[in-house]
Amino acid sequence: MSKAGILLATADPPAPAASPPRRRGVEIALIVLAVLLSVYGYCAVGFARNGSVPPGAAGYGAGLGVLALVAHLAVRFRAPGADPLLLPVAVLLNGLGLVLIYRLDLETPGDEAAPAQLVWSTLGVALFIAVVLLLRDHRVLRRFTRTCAVSALVLLTAPIFFPAVNGARIWIRVAGLSIQPGEFAKVLLAVFFAAYLAENRGALTRTGRRFRRLRLPTGRVLGPIVAVWLVSVGVLVLERDLGTSLLFFGLFVVVLYVATGRTGWLAAGLLPASLGAVAVGRLEPHVHSRIETWLNPFASIEAGEGPNQLAQSLFAFAEGGLLGTGLGLGHSVLIGFAVKSDFILATAGEELGLVGLSAIFLLYGLLVERGYRAGLALYDPFGRLLAVGLAAIVALQVFVIAGGVTGLIPLTGMAMPFLAQGGSSVVTNWAIVALLVRLSDSADRREDGRPPPGGTDDGTDGRTGGGPVGRTGGGPGS
Repeated sequence: MSKAGILLATADPPAPAASPPRRRGVEIALIVLAVLLSVYGYCAVGFARNGSVPPGAAGYGAGLGVLALVAHLAVRFRAPGADPLLLPVAVLLNGLGLVLIYRLDLETPGDEAAPAQLVWSTLGVALFIAVVLLLRDHRVLRRFTRTCAVSALVLLTAPIFFPAVNGARIWIRVAGLSIQPGEFAKVLLAVFFAAYLAENRGALTRTGRRFRRLRLPTGRVLGPIVAVWLVSVGVLVLERDLGTSLLFFGLFVVVLYVATGRTGWLAAGLLPASLGAVAVGRLEPHVHSRIETWLNPFASIEAGEGPNQLAQSLFAFAEGGLLGTGLGLGHSVLIGFAVKSDFILATAGEELGLVGLSAIFLLYGLLVERGYRAGLALYDPFGRLLAVGLAAIVALQVFVIAGGVTGLIPLTGMAMPFLAQGGSSVVTNWAIVALLVRLSDSADRREDGRPPPGGTDDGTDGRTGGGPVGRTGGGPGS
């Protein structure tokens, strides 16, 4: 058994948390705090720009508060054992995103995005409520493994038949409405990866040929999932949406590693990723230009053409310093059309400073940690892999976007979860939080000895597990 497999197989469950009634009390208190902080930010923007409270402050606070309250009631009645931090963190991030978009709307009259973002947020919360109310047991999703895979591929290929936007074919525009199908596809692929690897985790670690310290599974076992991954990544390269391509690759490697407990898969995954990045960077002009900008973000200034978007973003972070200029007092709008989407972190960094930006990253870190915690507390392999996969989606998005706007990696053109303008993104991220809420509630049932509705997949009470992602039994290579 590998060292990683031993750790995964024998790890003790997290210490029992607060009882469900106390959890929901903590949750509603944190939700109230999140709404108050969001309203405070909204008012701070109004005072900074006009010297008075914005006329829509009451409506904004009431709307956000009602959405959060209804979501809380759904969790209280259908998932009483769910983690009390997931929903408040999502509400605070969504509220802060609306504040930042509203602040940027004041700089671009006639191009207001905050009202539309609030509508999309409402749809996202409605989807959150629907998932919590209707999905009583996360294991039901295993019945739709192939449906998820086919649906994800259809969503990924659909934008090929529509015009490119800013050099990438990732949008579907119908009757003035823009949808980004790849956002929904990532959740479907997470379900597919988790279900397929949970079903074949034993074969992945105990069959096939051994190459050095890595045991390669047979093509019959690994073939379908690799085929789906290759097709999805190939389509994304053709669509020039390399950010989502990187996200899918990272999701694939993370879930595969957790399923097998073998670090060799991490090393094996880096090789094709590196070769693919070099090839695409050399052959695709759109990607090549982004790499050139990343390597020398100030080249346009030296050529007398003015600062590009990345340079403006770096200037915004530098201007913010430690404590920031204050909400409404920055100049990140000079970045241009992408300031409300790809570069919204630059606005946060300039106006909230390093302290505020670090707080935002801590909120994302808390969301990811609670997702991983729910996965560790689950005994069924599918639930554990799904929780880890969903949390990994959020973590990878934050890394790719933050790395791009700070110059750590080339720009990828993705939307920051909850913060950035984008209806498809905010709806999808609310769906991710809903699934994590359901998974954390299932984990709580197992911690206090209550079996989930219907028992486990193998007909037991859920107190034992097996394989690399179980708590007992043989680990990888045992």
